Amino acid sequence: MRKITAGLFISLDGVVEAPDQWHFPYFNDEMGAAVGALAQAGDTLLLGRKTYDSFAGAWPEREAAGGEDATFAKVLGDTRKIVVSTGRPTFTWRNSEQLRGDLVEAVTALKNEPGGGISLSGSISIVRSLLVAGLLDELHLLLHPIVVGKGMRLFEEAESTLALTLISSRTFRTGVMHLVYARAESTDGGTYQEAKPHLPQGA
Repeated sequence: MRKITAGLFISLDGVVEAPDQWHFPYFNDEMGAAVGALAQAGDTLLLGRKTYDSFAGAWPEREAAGGEDATFAKVLGDTRKIVVSTGRPTFTWRNSEQLRGDLVEAVTALKNEPGGGISLSGSISIVRSLLVAGLLDELHLLLHPIVVGKGMRLFEEAESTLALTLISSRTFRTGVMHLVYARAESTDGGTYQEAKPHLPQGA
């Protein structure tokens, strides 16, 4: 069975939205290595529509420009990219396709296909849904020492709890902590459920 791993930038107050507005002062070689390793951990990227559009609007141009990140941009371009969208997206980035059908059923089938690991970057609603469904194997949080104050948080109000097990932790020179979690049984025997379940639209 294929392993699914998600990586997110997160603030001390749990904000995961618009990291481009607060993340970059903390970026260094340690974080670059961690992000690169996560993106290249498998042979498939699972992305929400918004995250895909952001990536597709930047990485092909960086690959073509031949700059210092062109090699990484080529790796992303060569990787199979599966996009979660309820619409009919038009793909201009190579090796891109749409995930068809119910999210949990489709990802379960994808997880059971032969192949390497599956990585997620951003796509908050998808991460939540797969974590609740027990399909997410590892959650990598890059915890930044900053209080953002507003924006979407990783978890919204819920009706029950979700316990996680800490697999590893590392502190970068910038004070950012790289925390790796796996899903565990809840301490009260229940599992996390969003108060208002909805079909993910991408993030």
